[in-house]
Amino acid sequence: MWDFVGYTGVAVFILGGLALLVAAFRTSILWGLGCLIFSPLSLVYIVLHWGAAKFPFFVQLFGVFLFLAAVYIPYWSRA
Repeated sequence: MWDFVGYTGVAVFILGGLALLVAAFRTSILWGLGCLIFSPLSLVYIVLHWGAAKFPFFVQLFGVFLFLAAVYIPYWSRA
């Protein structure tokens, strides 16, 4: 069961990243290309364009939460 949660978390994280790329391309083609080619620029984009990047950021954060839950909850339940 936790494998499914982990894979779902990775899928949600990837979808959030794609949504962030779409938001960057909607702002400007240069922002989109910059975020596509140089990933750390996405953090700058999130800070400068919080209104457009808020939803994709929280989607990615939820994906990380699901993945970490799938990794650590079975570990803690064995101890």
